[in-house]
Amino acid sequence: MNILVTGGAGYIGSHVVEELQKSGFIPIVYDNFSTGHAAAVSEDVQLVEGDIHDTVFAKHIMEQFEIDAVIHFAASSLVGESMENPAKYYFNNVEGSLHLFEAMRGAGVDKIVFSSTAAVYGEPENIPITEDSKLQPTNVYGRSKLVIEGMLADYDMAYDMHYVALRYFNAAGASFNRNIGEDHSPETHLIPLILKTAQGVRKHVSIFGTDYPTNDGTCVRDYIHVCDLAVAHVLALEHLLKGGTSRVYNLGSENGFSVREIIKSAKKVTTIDFPVVEEQRRPGDPAVLIASSNKIRQELGWTPVHSSVDTIIGTAWKWHKDHPQGYES
Repeated sequence: MNILVTGGAGYIGSHVVEELQKSGFIPIVYDNFSTGHAAAVSEDVQLVEGDIHDTVFAKHIMEQFEIDAVIHFAASSLVGESMENPAKYYFNNVEGSLHLFEAMRGAGVDKIVFSSTAAVYGEPENIPITEDSKLQPTNVYGRSKLVIEGMLADYDMAYDMHYVALRYFNAAGASFNRNIGEDHSPETHLIPLILKTAQGVRKHVSIFGTDYPTNDGTCVRDYIHVCDLAVAHVLALEHLLKGGTSRVYNLGSENGFSVREIIKSAKKVTTIDFPVVEEQRRPGDPAVLIASSNKIRQELGWTPVHSSVDTIIGTAWKWHKDHPQGYES
Protein backbone atom coordinates (compact mmCIF):
# COMPACT_ATOMS: atom_id res chain seq x y z
CA MET A 1 0.00 0.00 0.00
CA ASN A 2 1.12 3.54 -0.79
CA ILE A 3 1.33 5.97 2.14
CA LEU A 4 1.86 9.72 1.74
CA VAL A 5 4.05 11.06 4.55
CA THR A 6 3.85 14.85 4.85
CA GLY A 7 6.95 16.20 6.56
CA GLY A 8 8.61 12.85 5.93
CA ALA A 9 12.06 14.48 5.64
CA GLY A 10 11.84 15.68 9.26
CA TYR A 11 13.11 14.00 12.42
CA ILE A 12 10.16 11.81 13.40
CA GLY A 13 8.85 11.57 9.84
CA SER A 14 12.07 10.07 8.48
CA HIS A 15 12.08 7.39 11.20
CA VAL A 16 8.45 6.54 10.44
CA VAL A 17 9.33 6.23 6.73
CA GLU A 18 12.02 3.71 7.71
CA GLU A 19 9.49 1.71 9.78
CA LEU A 20 6.91 1.82 6.98
CA GLN A 21 9.43 0.24 4.61
CA LYS A 22 10.31 -2.45 7.16
CA SER A 23 6.58 -3.22 7.49
CA GLY A 24 6.03 -3.65 3.75
CA PHE A 25 4.41 -0.28 2.96
CA ILE A 26 5.52 2.05 0.17
CA PRO A 27 6.06 5.56 1.62
CA ILE A 28 5.95 8.66 -0.58
CA VAL A 29 7.55 11.60 1.19
CA TYR A 30 5.92 15.02 0.66
CA ASP A 31 7.99 17.86 2.14
CA ASN A 32 8.73 21.53 1.43
CA PHE A 33 12.12 21.35 3.23
CA SER A 34 11.40 24.36 5.42
CA THR A 35 12.80 22.30 8.30
CA GLY A 36 13.26 18.82 6.79
CA HIS A 37 16.39 17.40 5.16
CA ALA A 38 16.54 15.56 1.84
CA ALA A 39 19.49 13.60 3.24
CA ALA A 40 17.14 12.06 5.81
CA VAL A 41 15.20 10.31 3.04
CA SER A 42 16.56 7.03 1.69
CA GLU A 43 17.44 7.00 -2.01
CA ASP A 44 14.93 4.20 -2.62
CA VAL A 45 12.01 6.33 -1.33
CA GLN A 46 10.00 8.55 -3.68
CA LEU A 47 10.54 12.14 -2.58
CA VAL A 48 8.18 14.91 -3.71
CA GLU A 49 8.91 18.56 -2.98
CA GLY A 50 5.56 20.12 -2.22
CA ASP A 51 3.62 22.20 0.29
CA ILE A 52 0.48 21.14 2.15
CA HIS A 53 -1.03 24.55 1.33
CA ASP A 54 -1.02 23.60 -2.36
CA THR A 55 -4.30 21.69 -2.41
CA VAL A 56 -4.28 21.14 -6.18
CA PHE A 57 -0.75 19.72 -6.25
CA ALA A 58 -1.25 17.59 -3.12
CA LYS A 59 -4.43 16.12 -4.64
CA HIS A 60 -2.55 15.44 -7.89
CA ILE A 61 0.23 13.59 -6.03
CA MET A 62 -2.30 11.50 -4.09
CA GLU A 63 -3.99 10.50 -7.33
CA GLN A 64 -0.73 9.93 -9.22
CA PHE A 65 0.66 7.57 -6.58
CA GLU A 66 -2.73 6.01 -5.72
CA ILE A 67 -2.34 6.89 -2.04
CA ASP A 68 -4.19 4.66 0.44
CA ALA A 69 -3.61 6.75 3.58
CA VAL A 70 -1.72 9.80 4.87
CA ILE A 71 0.61 10.22 7.84
CA HIS A 72 0.74 13.94 8.61
CA PHE A 73 3.83 15.47 10.27
CA ALA A 74 4.20 18.75 8.35
CA ALA A 75 4.00 21.56 10.91
CA SER A 76 5.85 24.32 12.72
CA SER A 77 6.76 23.06 16.19
CA LEU A 78 8.75 25.55 18.30
CA VAL A 79 6.85 26.46 21.45
CA GLY A 80 8.67 29.74 22.07
CA GLU A 81 8.31 30.87 18.47
CA SER A 82 4.60 30.03 18.56
CA MET A 83 4.09 32.55 21.35
CA GLU A 84 6.04 35.26 19.49
CA ASN A 85 4.49 34.57 16.08
CA PRO A 86 1.09 32.89 16.49
CA ALA A 87 0.07 33.79 12.93
CA LYS A 88 2.75 31.44 11.55
CA TYR A 89 1.39 28.56 13.62
CA TYR A 90 -2.25 29.06 12.75
CA PHE A 91 -1.30 29.47 9.08
CA ASN A 92 1.16 26.58 8.78
CA ASN A 93 -0.45 24.12 11.16
CA VAL A 94 -4.18 24.83 11.09
CA GLU A 95 -4.73 26.28 7.62
CA GLY A 96 -2.13 23.96 6.11
CA SER A 97 -3.89 20.93 7.60
CA LEU A 98 -7.23 22.17 6.30
CA HIS A 99 -5.79 22.35 2.78
CA LEU A 100 -4.32 18.85 3.16
CA PHE A 101 -7.66 17.44 4.34
CA GLU A 102 -9.40 19.03 1.36
CA ALA A 103 -6.82 17.52 -0.99
CA MET A 104 -7.50 14.14 0.61
CA ARG A 105 -11.23 14.56 0.10
CA GLY A 106 -10.68 15.48 -3.52
CA ALA A 107 -8.48 12.44 -4.09
CA GLY A 108 -10.79 10.08 -2.22
CA VAL A 109 -8.29 9.35 0.59
CA ASP A 110 -10.15 8.86 3.87
CA LYS A 111 -7.54 7.64 6.40
CA ILE A 112 -4.95 9.73 8.24
CA VAL A 113 -2.54 9.33 11.15
CA PHE A 114 -1.90 12.74 12.72
CA SER A 115 1.17 13.90 14.63
CA SER A 116 -0.26 15.68 17.67
CA THR A 117 1.47 16.58 20.95
CA ALA A 118 1.31 16.33 24.72
CA ALA A 119 1.24 20.14 24.66
CA VAL A 120 -2.56 19.88 24.24
CA TYR A 121 -2.73 19.07 27.98
CA GLY A 122 -0.88 22.16 29.22
CA GLU A 123 -0.37 22.11 33.01
CA PRO A 124 -1.69 18.66 33.99
CA GLU A 125 -3.94 18.27 36.99
CA ASN A 126 -3.03 14.60 37.47
CA ILE A 127 -0.02 12.36 36.75
CA PRO A 128 0.19 10.16 34.75
CA ILE A 129 -1.68 12.01 32.00
CA THR A 130 -4.46 10.01 30.31
CA GLU A 131 -6.23 10.77 27.04
CA ASP A 132 -9.31 12.02 28.90
CA SER A 133 -7.30 14.53 30.96
CA LYS A 134 -8.38 18.16 30.63
CA LEU A 135 -7.21 19.77 27.39
CA GLN A 136 -5.87 23.19 28.35
CA PRO A 137 -2.79 24.04 26.22
CA THR A 138 -0.68 26.90 27.53
CA ASN A 139 1.04 27.80 24.25
CA VAL A 140 0.00 28.52 20.68
CA TYR A 141 1.74 25.40 19.32
CA GLY A 142 -0.39 23.19 21.57
CA ARG A 143 -3.53 25.16 20.73
CA SER A 144 -2.89 24.79 17.00
CA LYS A 145 -2.58 21.02 17.33
CA LEU A 146 -5.74 20.84 19.44
CA VAL A 147 -7.65 22.81 16.78
CA ILE A 148 -6.51 20.26 14.19
CA GLU A 149 -7.69 17.38 16.37
CA GLY A 150 -11.10 19.08 16.46
CA MET A 151 -11.04 19.47 12.69
CA LEU A 152 -10.32 15.77 12.29
CA ALA A 153 -13.27 14.87 14.53
CA ASP A 154 -15.52 17.13 12.41
CA TYR A 155 -14.22 15.64 9.14
CA ASP A 156 -14.84 12.17 10.52
CA MET A 157 -18.41 13.10 11.45
CA ALA A 158 -19.21 14.86 8.17
CA TYR A 159 -17.08 13.05 5.59
CA ASP A 160 -16.14 9.67 7.16
CA MET A 161 -12.46 10.60 7.18
CA HIS A 162 -11.09 8.27 9.87
CA TYR A 163 -8.02 9.27 11.87
CA VAL A 164 -5.68 8.37 14.68
CA ALA A 165 -4.20 11.34 16.56
CA LEU A 166 -0.97 10.51 18.40
CA ARG A 167 -0.03 12.79 21.29
CA TYR A 168 3.75 12.54 21.73
CA PHE A 169 5.67 13.21 24.87
CA ASN A 170 9.47 13.75 24.52
CA ALA A 171 10.72 12.02 21.38
CA ALA A 172 14.48 11.37 21.36
CA GLY A 173 17.15 9.01 20.07
CA ALA A 174 18.13 7.96 16.56
CA SER A 175 17.74 5.04 14.17
CA PHE A 176 19.60 1.79 14.85
CA ASN A 177 19.79 0.95 11.14
CA ARG A 178 19.83 4.11 9.01
CA ASN A 179 22.05 7.15 9.22
CA ILE A 180 19.29 9.49 10.39
CA GLY A 181 18.87 11.49 13.58
CA GLU A 182 17.72 14.75 15.17
CA ASP A 183 18.81 17.99 13.49
CA HIS A 184 16.74 21.12 14.20
CA SER A 185 17.66 24.75 13.66
CA PRO A 186 17.43 26.23 16.17
CA GLU A 187 17.77 23.24 18.47
CA THR A 188 15.52 23.42 21.56
CA HIS A 189 15.37 19.80 22.77
CA LEU A 190 17.32 18.82 25.86
CA ILE A 191 19.11 15.66 24.72
CA PRO A 192 20.60 17.04 21.48
CA LEU A 193 21.58 20.22 23.35
CA ILE A 194 23.40 18.08 25.92
CA LEU A 195 25.15 16.05 23.23
CA LYS A 196 26.19 19.17 21.32
CA THR A 197 27.76 20.36 24.59
CA ALA A 198 29.59 17.03 24.97
CA GLN A 199 30.88 17.50 21.41
CA GLY A 200 32.13 20.98 22.20
CA VAL A 201 29.71 22.57 19.71
CA ARG A 202 28.07 24.39 22.65
CA LYS A 203 29.90 25.87 25.65
CA HIS A 204 27.54 24.48 28.29
CA VAL A 205 24.13 22.98 28.89
CA SER A 206 21.66 24.89 31.06
CA ILE A 207 19.38 23.56 33.79
CA PHE A 208 16.40 25.91 33.96
CA GLY A 209 15.15 25.71 37.54
CA THR A 210 16.47 23.62 40.43
CA ASP A 211 13.67 24.23 42.94
CA TYR A 212 10.82 22.19 41.46
CA PRO A 213 8.91 19.79 43.76
CA THR A 214 10.76 16.75 42.36
CA ASN A 215 13.37 14.40 43.83
CA ASP A 216 16.33 16.52 42.69
CA GLY A 217 14.59 19.87 42.08
CA THR A 218 14.68 19.70 38.27
CA CYS A 219 11.86 19.10 35.80
CA VAL A 220 10.79 15.52 35.08
CA ARG A 221 9.81 14.42 31.58
CA ASP A 222 8.70 11.24 29.81
CA TYR A 223 11.20 10.31 27.07
CA ILE A 224 10.27 7.94 24.26
CA HIS A 225 12.64 6.54 21.64
CA VAL A 226 11.83 7.77 18.15
CA CYS A 227 11.91 4.18 16.83
CA ASP A 228 9.25 3.18 19.37
CA LEU A 229 7.19 6.15 18.15
CA ALA A 230 7.63 4.95 14.58
CA VAL A 231 6.23 1.52 15.42
CA ALA A 232 3.17 3.17 17.00
CA HIS A 233 2.50 5.07 13.77
CA VAL A 234 2.52 1.85 11.76
CA LEU A 235 0.18 0.18 14.26
CA ALA A 236 -2.17 3.19 14.05
CA LEU A 237 -2.06 3.02 10.25
CA GLU A 238 -2.82 -0.70 10.24
CA HIS A 239 -5.74 -0.08 12.63
CA LEU A 240 -7.28 2.35 10.13
CA LEU A 241 -6.59 0.17 7.08
CA LYS A 242 -8.40 -2.70 8.80
CA GLY A 243 -11.50 -0.51 9.15
CA GLY A 244 -10.83 0.73 12.67
CA THR A 245 -12.61 3.77 14.04
CA SER A 246 -10.99 7.11 14.84
CA ARG A 247 -8.89 7.14 18.01
CA VAL A 248 -6.62 9.37 20.11
CA TYR A 249 -3.58 7.91 21.87
CA ASN A 250 -0.76 9.12 24.12
CA LEU A 251 2.74 7.98 23.22
CA GLY A 252 5.12 7.90 26.15
CA SER A 253 7.29 5.45 28.04
CA GLU A 254 5.36 6.01 31.32
CA ASN A 255 8.73 6.67 33.00
CA GLY A 256 9.85 10.08 34.20
CA PHE A 257 13.44 11.28 34.21
CA SER A 258 14.69 14.58 35.60
CA VAL A 259 17.01 16.97 33.80
CA ARG A 260 19.81 16.00 36.20
CA GLU A 261 19.21 12.30 35.51
CA ILE A 262 19.40 12.88 31.75
CA ILE A 263 22.65 14.82 32.16
CA LYS A 264 24.09 12.08 34.40
CA SER A 265 23.23 9.41 31.83
CA ALA A 266 24.72 11.48 29.01
CA LYS A 267 27.99 11.91 30.92
CA LYS A 268 28.11 8.14 31.44
CA VAL A 269 27.31 7.28 27.82
CA THR A 270 29.66 9.87 26.30
CA THR A 271 32.35 9.54 29.01
CA ILE A 272 32.69 13.33 28.81
CA ASP A 273 32.31 15.64 31.82
CA PHE A 274 30.83 18.65 30.01
CA PRO A 275 29.96 21.98 31.69
CA VAL A 276 26.50 22.45 33.26
CA VAL A 277 25.09 25.85 34.31
CA GLU A 278 22.12 26.26 36.66
CA GLU A 279 19.73 29.05 35.69
CA GLN A 280 16.34 30.42 36.74
CA ARG A 281 13.09 28.66 35.85
CA ARG A 282 11.55 29.36 32.47
CA PRO A 283 7.94 30.53 32.60
CA GLY A 284 5.40 27.84 31.81
CA ASP A 285 7.57 24.77 32.47
CA PRO A 286 5.48 22.20 34.39
CA ALA A 287 7.35 20.30 37.10
CA VAL A 288 6.34 16.82 35.91
CA LEU A 289 4.95 15.46 32.61
CA ILE A 290 4.50 11.70 32.44
CA ALA A 291 2.16 9.87 30.08
CA SER A 292 -0.18 7.01 30.57
CA SER A 293 0.07 5.02 27.34
CA ASN A 294 -2.13 2.22 28.64
CA LYS A 295 -4.82 2.88 26.01
CA ILE A 296 -2.62 2.23 22.97
CA ARG A 297 -0.94 -0.68 24.73
CA GLN A 298 -4.30 -2.31 25.37
CA GLU A 299 -5.99 -1.49 22.04
CA LEU A 300 -3.15 -1.76 19.52
CA GLY A 301 -0.63 -3.88 21.40
CA TRP A 302 2.09 -1.24 21.33
CA THR A 303 5.03 -1.73 23.68
CA PRO A 304 8.04 0.61 23.72
CA VAL A 305 11.20 -1.52 23.77
CA HIS A 306 14.02 1.00 23.16
CA SER A 307 13.08 3.74 25.63
CA SER A 308 15.58 3.30 28.42
CA VAL A 309 17.45 6.58 28.85
CA ASP A 310 20.85 4.98 28.16
CA THR A 311 19.56 3.48 24.89
CA ILE A 312 17.97 6.75 23.80
CA ILE A 313 21.12 8.73 24.54
CA GLY A 314 23.42 6.04 23.14
CA THR A 315 21.73 6.00 19.72
CA ALA A 316 21.53 9.79 19.64
CA TRP A 317 25.21 10.10 20.62
CA LYS A 318 26.31 7.81 17.81
CA TRP A 319 24.44 9.96 15.28
CA HIS A 320 25.70 13.26 16.68
CA LYS A 321 29.32 12.02 16.72
CA ASP A 322 28.96 11.16 13.02
CA HIS A 323 27.20 14.48 12.27
CA PRO A 324 28.76 17.24 14.42
CA GLN A 325 27.03 19.88 12.27
CA GLY A 326 23.89 17.86 11.63
CA TYR A 327 23.04 16.86 8.07
CA GLU A 328 25.26 19.64 6.72
CA SER A 329 28.32 17.64 7.78
